[in-house]
Amino acid sequence: MTFPVDPIPNALAEDIGSGDLTSAFLVPTDHQSAARIFAKAEAVVAGTEVARAVYCQLDPEIAITVRRQDGDLVHPGDTVLEIAGRTRSILTGERVALNFIQRLSGVATITRKFVDAVAGTGAEILDTRKTTPGLRILEKAAVKAGGARNHRLGLFDAVMVKDNHLLAHPDLPAAIQEIRQRHPKLLIEVEADSIEQVREFVRLEAIDVILLDNMSPEEIRKCVALRRTGLKFEASGGVSLATVRAIAETGVDYISVGQLTHSAPSIDFSLELCAIAK
Repeated sequence: MTFPVDPIPNALAEDIGSGDLTSAFLVPTDHQSAARIFAKAEAVVAGTEVARAVYCQLDPEIAITVRRQDGDLVHPGDTVLEIAGRTRSILTGERVALNFIQRLSGVATITRKFVDAVAGTGAEILDTRKTTPGLRILEKAAVKAGGARNHRLGLFDAVMVKDNHLLAHPDLPAAIQEIRQRHPKLLIEVEADSIEQVREFVRLEAIDVILLDNMSPEEIRKCVALRRTGLKFEASGGVSLATVRAIAETGVDYISVGQLTHSAPSIDFSLELCAIAK
């Protein structure tokens, strides 16, 4: 797995620093072991390939077998990775590998709960840019493992006109038209916080999506009724597992949920040495 900005070297350097003192003093250099990483709670697993990459960067001679793929449901005791090689390497990489799997599985697990909550409505769950700095691409991959869809990766791959942009009083129709001419295939989305704004934005045919910000289900339903061909609606703000079904049943196309990445609780995984060879 490759990343635009690889977070793994930073994570290893942060944890190891000048060296793993405990393993250096207690574990012989040539000592070999087998180990496994296993779930300690029910979860949707994510980050297995990241954990593999941790060990491959730490010790290219270590052998890794992925037993559960990202997106798989696991139960307590289920093995997700098997590791064989130098005991020092296994122990030195343990915490970094576990940190990635625990965090990313947490994202995938809560994502699956939201996806299941809107099943059958036709609405799709989207993530946001409310991600851990340096881990966005990993957390967005975990969202996909949980069954949801990625929104824009960053500021560079879609246009999202929000209220703060509108405070600059741009000539919005002209700006939208220029964007469409220069970038014919780029997604253009505009945020609205009232039905009056929605009526205005619906007339701009170059807009692909209207984001309905912090609206009630009743307000969302009225906005969706204004739909024209090719236009989609996204609901955002105040979305929780308790409210997402009602929002989905309004006929909205997408529901963006910041909680998927900014508040996902980590899932407990552990590493144990299974076979030790001198």
